[in-house]
Amino acid sequence: MPLPPSLDRELLHVRNIDLRGFRRSDGAFEIEGRVTDIKNHSLQPPGRDAPLPVGVPIHDMSVRLVIDDNMRISEVIAVTDAGPYKDCPEATESLNALRGASIVPGWTARVKGLLGAQSCTHLVELLIPIATVAYQTLAPVRFGRADRVNAAGKPVKIDSCYAYAQDRTLVKKLWPEHYNGPGSSDQHHRSSE
Repeated sequence: MPLPPSLDRELLHVRNIDLRGFRRSDGAFEIEGRVTDIKNHSLQPPGRDAPLPVGVPIHDMSVRLVIDDNMRISEVIAVTDAGPYKDCPEATESLNALRGASIVPGWTARVKGLLGAQSCTHLVELLIPIATVAYQTLAPVRFGRADRVNAAGKPVKIDSCYAYAQDRTLVKKLWPEHYNGPGSSDQHHRSSE
């Protein structure tokens, strides 16, 4: 369902984020992201000698992560084709700190730890949804593996999102022994207390 109609309005800014996942011929995977920001009006960022014309990207930046089937990063490539300042392309090197890291829980915090005087906010922001694309790209690999479980033997997916809540039909179908929604023995036990 689309958004409801709005009032008359003027377009001022367009951000496009394009994220893609690939399987390489050598068995590795590549996850790519690109962000572009385009203004519908001329803009002169503070400290810039000349304004950016209408339609010229203020940001055009890309990242490629090469990962294995355990989502361990072997290579990071970042490019800044357009930035508001001449120094912007130099910030791509800061992402090399991710070589050897794995895309696992805690990824967002790790990536945000890159923010600062040596990095680019827009490249770092792009790395956050890249994790989801990596996860989706490797779905066929993950689906072929046994479910990860915690120390108690409960699948870690349970309660990780709305669909995987312990009282939802998906958990009832996949892990009936961990289901506690309507009709479960745990549900009956709680209602009789």
